[in-house]
Amino acid sequence: MQIIAAVARAKRAPLTIESLTMEEPRPDELVVRLVATGICHTDMSMRDHAIYPIPHPVVLGHEGAGIVERVGSAVTKVVPGDHVIMTADSCGHCPSCQDGLPTYCYEFYEHNFTGCRPDGTSPLSKDGEKIHCFQHQSSFATHSLCRERNVVKVGRNAPLDLLGPLGCGVITGAGGIVNSLQVGIGKSLAVFGTGAVGLSAVMAGKLVGAGKIIAIDRVASRLELARELGATHTIDVSTESASERIKAITGTGADFTFETTADMGVLRQAIDVLAPRGVCGFVGGAPKGAEVTIDVEHVMTGGRTIRGIIEGDTNPDVFLPKLIELHRLGRFPIEKLVTFYPFAEINRAIDDSLSGRVVKPVLRFSDAGT
Repeated sequence: MQIIAAVARAKRAPLTIESLTMEEPRPDELVVRLVATGICHTDMSMRDHAIYPIPHPVVLGHEGAGIVERVGSAVTKVVPGDHVIMTADSCGHCPSCQDGLPTYCYEFYEHNFTGCRPDGTSPLSKDGEKIHCFQHQSSFATHSLCRERNVVKVGRNAPLDLLGPLGCGVITGAGGIVNSLQVGIGKSLAVFGTGAVGLSAVMAGKLVGAGKIIAIDRVASRLELARELGATHTIDVSTESASERIKAITGTGADFTFETTADMGVLRQAIDVLAPRGVCGFVGGAPKGAEVTIDVEHVMTGGRTIRGIIEGDTNPDVFLPKLIELHRLGRFPIEKLVTFYPFAEINRAIDDSLSGRVVKPVLRFSDAGT
């Protein structure tokens, strides 16, 4: 079938809107017509080869939401007409997948970051030219070819245009607080970075009853939004020391810190400001080989913990419907993070995201013939 997609053909270059050919679904695959998709900094890191060198040309995008159009012969999870959110792909048979934690799939890289299926093929092409894919969805397109494993069925009354970011950025922030760190009532939480992931963490901190919720950034508008979403304190690092302020606010250091910037200097700060027995969780797309030094005595004698987190330690099929219900109840206002753009303005949306002018750009496909 023919689709319209935004193709990345070079590092740091604008995406080009092109007509591509997409294969028919294999037995375990399905076709989703996109309603909307979020833009994540990971997409641009992949375009620019800042993390993994996914080959060009490639259709990126991994926060898609849409409506199932066709399913392969072995698909039982959804039927045509179902509404779905797309998430990362996984193998389904390794120990992590069997334990309901597909984000730690032993074959996660092969299923998501090579630019093709694990067998080396891509479902996308243009006049015989191979176009690489991303996370088995490539949702910067009017249609996606997914696997049954990387879609989550949602109610047909759910607001699909808002829900795409739940599949990556939002699930990472919220799941990191609820599942990974298990922040308890009254505990102090310091969130480093107030993009979509950090602000989702702030909202989750409020949900679970954290006490002092401290948001750290250098963009005043984002810090103001963090307060609106539940932060009790904000720190503008362009004018003050995060370490000194956190210790002044908490007295003994933060019980939990959540680092979202993938900056090793900031990660070191997030470790250093932990209270005894505190836990630092970190996310973000750090380049392969990035290293951080720690004060071993500080970590060991205080019983402090440092742990990496991928997509909030979630089983998306279980966790995402809970977030959607909380949004319906007005307790998880993801709409406050979102700025909408027509699909044709994807490059403007990317620029606005990279500059920090918006928190979470979301592309709508109503202008793309869908």
